[in-house]
Amino acid sequence: MPITGLALLVGGAGALASFLLLRLIGLITNLVFFQRVSTALVAPGSGRHDPLLVLCAPIAGGLVVGLMARFGSEKIRGHGMPEAIEAILTGGSRVAPRVAILKPISAAVSIGSGGPFGAEGPIIMTGGAVGSILAQALNLTADERKTLLVSGAAAGMAATFNAPLASVLLAVELLLFEWRPRSLIPVGAAVTVSVVCRGWLLGTAPVFPVATLVHPGPAAVTLALIPGVTGGLLAIGATGLVYLFEDAFGRLPIHWMWWPAIGGLVIGVGGLFEPSALGVGYDVIDRLLTGRAGLSLILGILIVKTLIWSFSLGSGTSGGVLAPVFMIGGALGALEGDLLPHVFPGFWAMAGLAAVVGGVMRSPLTGIVFTLELTHAWNDLVPLLVASVSAYLLSVLLLKRSVLTEKIARRGLHLTREYSTDPLEIFFAREVMTTNPVTLRADDPLEQVLRARVPVTTEPRREPALYPVIDAYGALTGILTHRELLAAGTERSPATARTVGDLARPARTVIHADQTLREVVNAFALHSTTRAPVVDRADPTRLLGVVTLTQLLHARREDHREEHHRQRHLLARPGVEPPREQLPLPVTVVAAASATASAAATTTVTSEGS
Repeated sequence: MPITGLALLVGGAGALASFLLLRLIGLITNLVFFQRVSTALVAPGSGRHDPLLVLCAPIAGGLVVGLMARFGSEKIRGHGMPEAIEAILTGGSRVAPRVAILKPISAAVSIGSGGPFGAEGPIIMTGGAVGSILAQALNLTADERKTLLVSGAAAGMAATFNAPLASVLLAVELLLFEWRPRSLIPVGAAVTVSVVCRGWLLGTAPVFPVATLVHPGPAAVTLALIPGVTGGLLAIGATGLVYLFEDAFGRLPIHWMWWPAIGGLVIGVGGLFEPSALGVGYDVIDRLLTGRAGLSLILGILIVKTLIWSFSLGSGTSGGVLAPVFMIGGALGALEGDLLPHVFPGFWAMAGLAAVVGGVMRSPLTGIVFTLELTHAWNDLVPLLVASVSAYLLSVLLLKRSVLTEKIARRGLHLTREYSTDPLEIFFAREVMTTNPVTLRADDPLEQVLRARVPVTTEPRREPALYPVIDAYGALTGILTHRELLAAGTERSPATARTVGDLARPARTVIHADQTLREVVNAFALHSTTRAPVVDRADPTRLLGVVTLTQLLHARREDHREEHHRQRHLLARPGVEPPREQLPLPVTVVAAASATASAAATTTVTSEGS
C-alpha cells in the first residue's frame, strides 16, 4: 500500500516533532523560571521563585500566544484535538503549513511560561499537520489525506507518552471516524515507527513506571466503582467549567487576542497557591501514580489545577488537555485512596486517572490502555475497566457532549462518535426491488401509449415512476420516466411517427441483484439518480426488476424496529406466536398496462424521485 509507505515517513517525522516540542518546552521553562539555557524538561514549581515572576510569566506567555494567534493563525488557539477534528470533517484534512510551525511554538511558550497544559494536544495538531502537508504535496484523495494526518497525530502522541496501542485507540475513537483496514494499517505503521524512533531519542522505559506484581482482588475491582463514579462527576464538572469560562470570555468587550493574557493572570495567581500546578506536571503525575504525593499536594492539584486549567483553556490559549486530565484524575484517586483499602501505592490514583480520562474525553478504552502503558501495571486491567467505563457511563448520561465535541458543536458542526453496522450493508437489492415493474415495448407507437394514458394512477403521485423499455424478445433497451412521457405528450411535433424506443434513453446506471443497498446508494449518488433497473450480472439485457431510493428506506425501518421493538420469545404461551411489528410497506402506485397488452392489469411499483 503506497499510503502505508508514506505513513512510515510520517511516523518518523511525528517522533521527531514530539522530541523537538518537548525540548522546546524545556528550553523556555528553563529560560523563564531558572534563567539558564537547557532543554531538560523541568517543572516550573520545582524551585523557589520570586512571586512576581510566578505571577507575571503566565501573563507574558498568554500575551505572546494571543499575538501569534492574531497575526499568525487563529488555528493555533485551543488544545489541538478539536482543531484536528475540524480539519478532518470540514477542511478535507488540509492543514496550513504555518500551523505546523506556529502551533508547537505557541504551545511551548504557553506551557514553558507556566501554563497548566500538556504537550499532547499541540503534538497531535503538529504531527497531523506534518502528515497533511505531505499529503497535500502529492496527488491524493481527501480520505488518504485524512489517513496521513491521523497517522502523524497518532505518531506524535505515541512518541510523547511511549504508548503505541493507546495512540492507535485514540486515533480510532477520536479522529478517524471509521474502523477500516485502509486507515488502521497506515496508522499502526506510523505509530510503530514513531515508538522505535522514540527509543533512540527519549528511551524505551514507561513514562510513569509502577513496580508491582499485586493482582487486585474482587474487593478492589468492586470498589473501583467509587473512583469511576466520582471521576465521571469530576469530568462533567471540569467540562462544564471550561465552557462556562469560554462563554464568560465571549462576553468580554475586548478582542480575543487579550484573553490568553487574562487566563495567564489566573494561572499566576493559582501558581502562588500551588506551584506544582504549573507546567506539564509529569513529575507530579509520577508522584501520584507511585503513591509519593502528600495530602496537601493532592488537594492543591485537585482544586487549583482544575480551576486554572479550565479557566485558561476557556480563554483560548494553546495547550493540551491530556496531561492535566492525568494529573487531576490521579489526584482524585489518590485522595480517595486514603479512605479505601490499600492495594499497592498508587493503585487508586491509577483508577482515578483512567476514570477521568474516560469521562472527560469520552474515550474509555483509550483511558484504560493509556494508564496501563504509562505505568506497565498490567495486572490492573479489570479495576481500570470498571473505573473508566463507569465514568464514561455517567458522562454519557449527564453530559450532552465531551470537552472535545462541544467546541465542534459550537462551530456549527454535528459530530457523532457512536459506531455501528450500517443497515444498508445488511440488505441486498434483490430483497427490496420491485420484481414485476410496469414495462413498455420499444416498438409501440408513442401516440398509442399516450392515448392509453399509461400510466394511470389511483394514488397521488409524489415522485415520477421509472419504466423499463424492452424489445420484442424481452431484452432491456432503455428506460423512460413518467415525467418524460408527459413531456412527450405536450410536444408540438406529431407523435404518430415516433415509437417508445425512439424516446427511450439508456439508464444512468444499472444495479445487480447481489449488490448491497450501500452499493446501490453509492451508485445513485455517483450518477445523480434515485431509481435504476436491476439486471442480471451475466446478461445486462435481462431485466430483473427496479429499485428506487424509497425502497432503500427498508433497511432503516428494519434497523429502527430492531432497536425499539420489544418482543418476548422464550416465555410466550405455548402455541401462541409472539406479536410482530408490521413494517410499513413502501409507497406504491398502481399503473395500467399498455394498450398493446391483452387485458388491463395492475402492477405494484414503488414511487421514486427524479
